[in-house]
Amino acid sequence: MTYPGKLVLVVGAAGSGKGVLIKRAKEQHSEILFPITATTRAIRPGETEGNPYHFLTGEEFDARIEANDFIEWASIDGGKRYGTLKADVIPALTEGKLLLKEMEVQGVGQMRATLPKENIVTVYIDAGSWESLARRIKGRAPISDEELESRRLRYEYERAFKDEADHIVENFDGKFKEADASFEKIISSLLPSA
Repeated sequence: MTYPGKLVLVVGAAGSGKGVLIKRAKEQHSEILFPITATTRAIRPGETEGNPYHFLTGEEFDARIEANDFIEWASIDGGKRYGTLKADVIPALTEGKLLLKEMEVQGVGQMRATLPKENIVTVYIDAGSWESLARRIKGRAPISDEELESRRLRYEYERAFKDEADHIVENFDGKFKEADASFEKIISSLLPSA
């Protein structure tokens, strides 16, 4: 069954600018919905339930898997689990809403297996070469060589998705304004007609 709404999945390596582009879209479009990810990772200072995640215990997450409550879920970052609840997506798609969500490649595959292809739009954020991206990552916060290597491997994996994406936004160094305009054009074209 195809729904009247659309789910935009934004994919790209860590440091590619996904979060900033999504934040800008959130500021510009109050009508867009942003499904909250559920996670088993520990809550951090300044975070609350629902901001930025639904925080679940391992047992609660298992129960949700058993109940088939997730559209997609994955175990990443040393066994922490993350997933998207059907209750945060299906009703909004049924109502014809536009939803926007940052997603790992693995999650995109699960979404595509669960939802009609007509309801999913993928946007790949291309930040250029690994060397350029590594500079960005190192510039944001201290990072160990091991973690940087882990990010490089994930970059290679996610980069392979680029050819599968419906849209590609180039967010190269010094070109954020152009990337933002390109992303905005894609999002605006998908907004439901008033």
